[in-house]
Amino acid sequence: MAGISIRISGSWLMNELGLYSVLGSSRDSKLLCLQRFVRLFAYGASTLILALYLSILGISDARIGLFMSMTLWGDVIMSFILTFFADGLGRRRVLMLGATLMTASGLVFAFSHNYWVLVAASIFGVISPSGNEIGPFKAIEESTLSQLSPVAIRSEIFAWYTLLGNAGTACGMITCGWLVEWLQTLNGWSPARAYRAIFGIYASLGIVKLVLSVMLSEKSEPEPPKQGDLQATELNNIEAESLLSSDNNVDNDTGAQPSFKPNSSPAPRTRLDKHSIFPSISPATRTILLKLSILFSFDSFASGIATAAWITYFFTTKFSLPEGTLGTLFFTTSIIAALSNLVASSISKRIGLLKTMVFTHLPSAIFLALIPLPRTAFPAMMFLVLRACTQNMDQAPRQAFLAAVVLPNERTAVMGFVNVVKTLSQSGGPVLTGWLAGMQKFWIAFLIAGTLKAGYDLAMLKMFLGYRSREEVGSERRGRETREDDA
Repeated sequence: MAGISIRISGSWLMNELGLYSVLGSSRDSKLLCLQRFVRLFAYGASTLILALYLSILGISDARIGLFMSMTLWGDVIMSFILTFFADGLGRRRVLMLGATLMTASGLVFAFSHNYWVLVAASIFGVISPSGNEIGPFKAIEESTLSQLSPVAIRSEIFAWYTLLGNAGTACGMITCGWLVEWLQTLNGWSPARAYRAIFGIYASLGIVKLVLSVMLSEKSEPEPPKQGDLQATELNNIEAESLLSSDNNVDNDTGAQPSFKPNSSPAPRTRLDKHSIFPSISPATRTILLKLSILFSFDSFASGIATAAWITYFFTTKFSLPEGTLGTLFFTTSIIAALSNLVASSISKRIGLLKTMVFTHLPSAIFLALIPLPRTAFPAMMFLVLRACTQNMDQAPRQAFLAAVVLPNERTAVMGFVNVVKTLSQSGGPVLTGWLAGMQKFWIAFLIAGTLKAGYDLAMLKMFLGYRSREEVGSERRGRETREDDA
């Protein structure tokens, strides 16, 4: 009996954590998750020492902030171009091009110390000042995972995709921190030389990512739109807000299922009927996209104010923490953030995607605002750890939410556009932080960031409480038309 109970408990736990879903996913899905781990490992390693490296080169805090902002501006341009045309040009080609740019950026940082050369490498290449996603990869991978994953397990696949990214960041940070300290202590390297070695590793990981991109199959490329999806473009005649009617798929006032009158005319043919590099986005999606873009811009601007690079710089300048200790601290926070994604997946099954996004993200915003208040390192480190407990729990539900409210053939373009909006908004943050740091007012940056993030959470709840999945609406529409035809 005890053995049976253990097996049942183990099976339940694997189901709750989404392990069955991940193990049963396609080969391409596993390769995409592995690519994310490798990429975020590189980002985590470089982010830990990016601001410190620029400071050692004699660059002022204000110019460091400008450097980070220009990096994000360059990412906006590259991401917009590559993701907007990714489905038309080929997702694998774009991923390989991005990996090549990532390798080139690492090599420039490893061999050059000229400020403007580094700026150019960060603008036209791929360097992350935040330790988070940058470049065209995320939107393309999320769109591909949405295509490869059934709706029922999509949030679990995204949870593990996010978890592996956070785990990669954690491993990159602790490896970088202790490797830099070891090179300086035992080998007598200067800090600048040790930092350049990290960027050499960064370039090598870009090559690994390039190989993984080559290994993707044809299944990762976009599918032609289905007839039901083409009919969904007729939502021109339906208010977009009808897609956001109720969390429980019922009308909020009457409890009745919302009705849609299908258009009797044939579904219009879209540009995707023929091969085209230009995406087609329905009017209903544009309405939802506008609302989400406004909200995401506030959250991303706050993230730009308190990037991981600035937070490591804050702990170094205020509390004089060595690189090894910094690496361990951010390894701990990243691992906690990674594991929290599995909890988010379980919670979202019970209370829905939107409520999970808001109720997990709000506490992290509060703890972020509290980080600069203590005068000693330990309380500040505890606030950072507490923030990490719920900091990323909104990511997988948000990815699944965004995938649900747009049509399948729109996802790459929409997710790319959203990432461009987020990065563009984030790019203004580092300049503000650099200016405040130069005035010895670093603590104000944390307060502004926490307040903006809390406001984003509350606004998201108010505007999108009760949403309808586009796939669900399309399924109901097709079912109604079938029943009418049979009648």
